[in-house]
Amino acid sequence: MDDPRTQDIRTIAVIGHGGCGKTTLVEALLQRAGVIGRMGRTEDGSTVCDTDPEATRRGISTTLALAPLDWTTAGRGYRVNVIDTPGHDDFGHAVDVALSVADLAVLVVAATSGVEPGTQRAWARCVALGLPRLVFVTKEDKAGADFHRVLSDLQDRFGPTIRAVELPLGERDGFQGIADLLTDTDTDYDGDGRSHPVAAPPEIAAQQHRLHEDLVEEVVTGDDDQLERYLAGDQLTPAEIRATLAAEVAAETVVPVLVGSAVTGVGITELLDQVCLLGPPPRPTRVLVGGRETEVPADPDGEPLVHVFRTVTDPFVGQVSVIKVLSGTVQAEDHLTNTGTGASERLHGLFRIRGTEHLLAVRVPAGDIAAVAKLTDSPTRTLLARPGRPVTLGEPSWPEPGYSVAVHAATPAEEDRLPEALRRLCAEDPALATEHVADTGQILLSGTGDTHLDVSLERLERKFGVRAVSEPVRVAFRETLATAVEVEGRVKKQSGGHGQFAVVRMRLRPAPRGTGLTFESKVVGGAVPRQYLPAVQRGLAEAMAAGGAHGHPVVDVVAECVDGKYHSVDSSEMAFRAAAAHALREAVAEAGTVILEPIDSVQVTVPDSSTGDVLADLGARRAQVLGTRTLDGGTQVIEALVPAAELGRYVIDLRSLTGGWGSVRTSHDHYDVQPTRLTGRAAGR
Repeated sequence: MDDPRTQDIRTIAVIGHGGCGKTTLVEALLQRAGVIGRMGRTEDGSTVCDTDPEATRRGISTTLALAPLDWTTAGRGYRVNVIDTPGHDDFGHAVDVALSVADLAVLVVAATSGVEPGTQRAWARCVALGLPRLVFVTKEDKAGADFHRVLSDLQDRFGPTIRAVELPLGERDGFQGIADLLTDTDTDYDGDGRSHPVAAPPEIAAQQHRLHEDLVEEVVTGDDDQLERYLAGDQLTPAEIRATLAAEVAAETVVPVLVGSAVTGVGITELLDQVCLLGPPPRPTRVLVGGRETEVPADPDGEPLVHVFRTVTDPFVGQVSVIKVLSGTVQAEDHLTNTGTGASERLHGLFRIRGTEHLLAVRVPAGDIAAVAKLTDSPTRTLLARPGRPVTLGEPSWPEPGYSVAVHAATPAEEDRLPEALRRLCAEDPALATEHVADTGQILLSGTGDTHLDVSLERLERKFGVRAVSEPVRVAFRETLATAVEVEGRVKKQSGGHGQFAVVRMRLRPAPRGTGLTFESKVVGGAVPRQYLPAVQRGLAEAMAAGGAHGHPVVDVVAECVDGKYHSVDSSEMAFRAAAAHALREAVAEAGTVILEPIDSVQVTVPDSSTGDVLADLGARRAQVLGTRTLDGGTQVIEALVPAAELGRYVIDLRSLTGGWGSVRTSHDHYDVQPTRLTGRAAGR
């Protein structure tokens, strides 16, 4: 299908817990559609979607990958844009990107393990976005597979919208076919993956027919006309039932559950059929027009509107922008405008991406996904449209970076290139952030976990040719005066010609947290001329920034200049700055300082079964627990204030403590005095 119609496009995001079989399932879909002749293996990096060496080395997906295919069912051809996503916790941002452009989520669940932490997080993401979904239970051929246990688990976790539309014929080694509850027919597969219809096995025929009737009754209740016909005894056709079910899937009132095996191919044909027949066509997109939310329908004849949802660097093409056409139809060499900056962009060439393969695209209608090279002024989350169309996207829901390392160039020759390389790395990955911390002099790279940052640093070297070395983040401690003190700062130098002379008498005392330096002049009689008072204040500020007794910046001080002396010839701004700095140092030496440590506000979401362990762990981290609240689904939210020094690896430790079920959000709250027993530890950082 070189030129698919919008109503025949299905864009699906394949999501689920890490290791549940998503990438293998995508391989099976591509093979069944005739795109590839033989399935690759994630173990040796031969799959279409996992080609980055960082992914191959770890045996996991580390970013989203596109795998478009064409499929014909019920006499109609479809373009299916398959988006494979990572399951590892550290790469949840890639799932968010995929879901932001998908019209249907295929939630993959292993028949051997059932609902896992990543399953629940993926489901929650779909619910938050209002995204239709279906569930595919895979690995039904493996030892330990139990479809009915998994189905019960899904219904317990996610409610009555979960409805099985298929049953397995056999299980584990005996898994050989699919019972379709919509049509009340059965399909058997031979050892070569070829399917053929069969009669239902006698031991399940009655149960299957009863479940078929229950499903049909459940489906037709969503359509008054069909319900009336059904109650009157009319026989509804499978196409009519499926059409009603498709409407209920789109409305999120039903989530169909299918079953199969990506390795043996059983159920893959049925999955492709149901994605096309039950999955919704391209849905309207919510955008902001003048600050107000508006829906833009996926109309191929409408005004062009293009969403740049991903930016990658290709070693041969350069910068590649992956786009979804939200409205209208675009062609190569079209000129569009960045709706945020007004910058003009030319679509130099359109192509579709399938793994590492680039496929020429002539026209891209609304709802379809493609890529374009060398958009110079349109980063990720840009909208492109005709000039004069003030349309923007809402705020993204990416996870906040919760884990940081400090980075520096591996060699002096790479130091100058590191900032630009980090900027380009962050442009590719919206879940990364980088900043220079003035208090510690470190460059921080922040992401969602240690694996995320390890992969990012490897990618930094492979793609941008800059090697970076990581080290622990130094906590930005600060100091303030321990008590009030009155001191004198004096500068007197004479070496021929004009000298340097200034004397300031200062009263300094600690101030409330967060107030910084408060400078007041109590000088009378012109002992310090007014024109030198700004220099006194500047000298104090510079000396505070230079650090106190423990080497940390001094903050929160009220400084009163009460007296001083000057010389009509030898006094200068420089002399009074130096005298003020000397006064600050005298105050630190005489009054002493206390160390202030940053305190973070923390929200920890954990299952009920882990609450006690997490609270005990927070206590060991000197947390002040503010309270807990209960959420649906057997989870608790713990709110606490925790010293930042205790949170360096908390994201990683929490996952270990909760078996992957826990999550945390942190933000800086305030500074507070560090206990004296820890002062030595802070002073050494």
